[in-house]
Amino acid sequence: MKIAFIGQKGIPVTFGGVEYNVDRLSRELVRFGHDVTVYVRSWYTQKSMKNYDGVRLIHVPTIKSKHLDASVHSFLCSIHALFGRYDIIHYHGIGPSFFSLLPKLMNKNIVATIHRLDWNSEKWGKRAKVFLKFGEYISVKIPDRTIVVSANLKEYIKEKYKKDAIHIPHGIDKPRRLPPMIIKEKYGLNGKDYVLFLGRLVPEKRVDWLIEAFQSTEHKSPRAKNMKLVIAGGSSATPDYVKQLKEMSINDENIIYTGYVTGDEKAELLSNALLFSLPSHLEGFPIALLEAKSFGLCSLVSDIPPHREAIHSEIDGILFKSDELSELSQKLLKLIENPDNTETMGRNARKNMEALPGWEYVAEKIEELFKGVL
Repeated sequence: MKIAFIGQKGIPVTFGGVEYNVDRLSRELVRFGHDVTVYVRSWYTQKSMKNYDGVRLIHVPTIKSKHLDASVHSFLCSIHALFGRYDIIHYHGIGPSFFSLLPKLMNKNIVATIHRLDWNSEKWGKRAKVFLKFGEYISVKIPDRTIVVSANLKEYIKEKYKKDAIHIPHGIDKPRRLPPMIIKEKYGLNGKDYVLFLGRLVPEKRVDWLIEAFQSTEHKSPRAKNMKLVIAGGSSATPDYVKQLKEMSINDENIIYTGYVTGDEKAELLSNALLFSLPSHLEGFPIALLEAKSFGLCSLVSDIPPHREAIHSEIDGILFKSDELSELSQKLLKLIENPDNTETMGRNARKNMEALPGWEYVAEKIEELFKGVL
């Protein structure tokens, strides 16, 4: 099959759950013998890079701004794809999927994956939310098949649109556990002495809540006093929010900002944290949480539906009421002060993740779906 992916920022992945998904999926499909093209944005993928592990990369221009980046790129990619003689054009995200109207008018075979309900993000204004809600409608009504990454999204589509979306969750890579070498030199981290957040610094992930909760625990016990909070991630068209976060922690030497991390540095952070926290009020099915579990980390997360789907509370992680900052603070302190229990839940998390399918299985399900479309 000749397959094109549209909607992602690019590959190889440096940050972003959609990009992680496309990175792994596209390379597996190449390994299966398919001709795979991924459309990329030059600010994300090096301009000189035309091929990645057998995946053809096509650089299409865009306007790098909060409101135009994804839409301009997806529109131009859709025009380009009209002439690519692809068997399948696979859109990722409800915003990019709006432009699947164009190839569908030319009777192209279309698949869309809904990763999350982006219109619910606080970073978008009213007009952007209207566009994204229409994109959601298009994602369900226009493609030949609609994929969702969580059972919660499948239920949402069924209830709202009376249509059965196809639930294909993310795969998971085998973790590379590494000792603290890079992170010791760069940040003074020795292992089990920090709480980890990993992801984009956007309002819906509520990193500000995590900072408040962490600061409320800092002087309540000797263990908490020596604990650090590592915030691994960067802006996603959210400079004001990032500025707010750094102002909150400007005089706190125990809060460390690393920016986006990849490779060995990312693996070291995941290998040596005491616990992982994701206090989001909006997620699709967060790959960062799955990664943290695969590395054997106990996770402290809000009790939104995608997190309830991923965490068995008190067994391989802890859920807190998503509208109660005080409960986040209380449970964070409890996990810091009881490291043996925290690490036991982390070991359970790793065992639970070992039973989940890898990306080869996910690619097989996608390949089967593509064949069904054809």
